[in-house]
Amino acid sequence: MTVAVSTKGWIVIPAELRRKYDLQPGSQVVLVDYGGVIAIVPALTDPIEESAGWLKEAPSLAPALRQERQRERQRGR
Repeated sequence: MTVAVSTKGWIVIPAELRRKYDLQPGSQVVLVDYGGVIAIVPALTDPIEESAGWLKEAPSLAPALRQERQRERQRGR
């Protein structure tokens, strides 16, 4: 999907995408620069609450971090 940038730097998000992501007038979005790619991401209204549980399935990195810190102490850092 291609949109044009106006002389004021505005773009229009197509109605199909506004409906899909429930973007209403006044909704906030975040522009993310991925190094050559710009993404428009709906802003989270409560980032802490909405991101809770995202990493439940991922293994904890705490044991590996403890081991690495212990090795650093043994090396005298």
